[in-house]
Amino acid sequence: MTTTLVPPRQNVAPTSVAPRAAQAQVRPRVPNRWATLAVLCLSLLVIVVDTTIVNVALPTLARQLHATTSGLQWIVDAYTLAFASLLLLAGALADRYGRHRALAAGLAAFAAASLAAALTKTTGELIAARAAMGMAAAFIMPSTLSILTSVFTDQAERAKAIGLWAAVSGLGVAIGPVAGGWLLAHFSWGSIFLVNLPIAGVALVAGHWLVPSSRAPVPRRLDLAGAALSVTALAALTYTLIQAPADGWTSAATIARAAAAVGLIAAFAVWETRSSHPMLPLTLFRDPGFAGAAATIMLLFFALTGGVFLLTQIYQFVLGLSPLAAGVRTLPSAAMLVVASPLGARIARRFGTRVPVMAGLTMMTGGLALFATATAAATYGHYVSAMMILSAGVGLAMAPATDSVMHGLPPALAGIGSAVNDATRNLGSVLGVAVVGSVAASAYASHLSAFHAAGPAAAAVARQSVGAAAAIARQVGGTHGLALFHSAVTAFVTGADRGVLVAAAATFAGLIVAARALRGGVDAPGHPVEA
Repeated sequence: MTTTLVPPRQNVAPTSVAPRAAQAQVRPRVPNRWATLAVLCLSLLVIVVDTTIVNVALPTLARQLHATTSGLQWIVDAYTLAFASLLLLAGALADRYGRHRALAAGLAAFAAASLAAALTKTTGELIAARAAMGMAAAFIMPSTLSILTSVFTDQAERAKAIGLWAAVSGLGVAIGPVAGGWLLAHFSWGSIFLVNLPIAGVALVAGHWLVPSSRAPVPRRLDLAGAALSVTALAALTYTLIQAPADGWTSAATIARAAAAVGLIAAFAVWETRSSHPMLPLTLFRDPGFAGAAATIMLLFFALTGGVFLLTQIYQFVLGLSPLAAGVRTLPSAAMLVVASPLGARIARRFGTRVPVMAGLTMMTGGLALFATATAAATYGHYVSAMMILSAGVGLAMAPATDSVMHGLPPALAGIGSAVNDATRNLGSVLGVAVVGSVAASAYASHLSAFHAAGPAAAAVARQSVGAAAAIARQVGGTHGLALFHSAVTAFVTGADRGVLVAAAATFAGLIVAARALRGGVDAPGHPVEA
């Protein structure tokens, strides 16, 4: 790593953000920057794929490791909790000590944790390994975006690069189920983790030669108290959202956790306001483009993740597809996202950020509304049509919104700005599964009257999931079993329809935020942001 992207000291504004065009004049273009982008996208791909590939293996893990339902939940959630908790701290450390170093360390740790996960023998060991993978991912993801913004100093090239970065992010979501299903069909369950090793290895080796050194021009003092508060606040908030569906949104435990999370967030905000060297300068949120884009990204991923969460179950339990077949059927919508992401960046360059983001959110709302018209007789064609519209909307909106978050940030804050982008994305995803899933589950349970005749115990089991209800229907068999299965399918589709309507409400809210906060013209100047 030979090139240091540090502009001359006299060109760094200490208290305000210069417009991006002005920054491009003093920061030379980096040779091989498109090859650098390829390495960054490969690094991003390995952690995005891992967020979905494990879901396919849960039934296998239940058999092989004798994992309980709670154990399976934490195999998934340990990764999410560790990832979300460390994002802001990881971004701050990358700014201070080098984003290229944070990326390399994250990739090495991710590979080591993946190997440990493949070799585990118990559920507890796998949960610990998954948490370590999440910690490593927290250093990888914000580093990829902050290095990208340092490498691509030209406004048009940066927008294009972010469009490709966003496309790879969306592609990874679809690759996970397909790759996981194929690996499980041919190899042991450990293969879903071992596959990370060669990808991370290639990214590490290529990164040594192609990823230039990048860090804050003037390293900021590390805000230890702010770092501790950010980790505990994000951990408390994420844990509250993960546990709320199981414990009940109005239960005493959920309310107590929510109060603790709010208190920690407030303490973090107060500390950062008073600190002479805050880890996250809250003045960033005075910029409507930054704050509005961050909120838009959170609502976008709330809707996307909630919809995909329900669709995965519909494909397998309602349409009766295998995990691999279900994964393959997500490819058309993934392809639509990959195509639309660069298009969104091009539209933003010509018409400004607001146009593609609002167009994308409008398409997402329409796709979710179409999804919500499904009945028990709906076929794959109905769902794939809705998801292709939804995915096209995600593609149009995600890259311009991401670019708006990073727009005009001083070099000293590129890492923390990227971490904010990733944190809002991650929290939106967790919240989407929690809220949309809870709404769907509640409506599903209330429409299972047919199972009451099978006895209280059977009805209680059926209410847990559509998969459990289908298992009961198979046990009963015959005409009555078919009737029970049809009742379960109808109830689940009804619940899913209501859940995606909540997701549609989120994208509509994002539409309002985008209309009010995002830039409407390509030459609109950035708002002053204190560094």
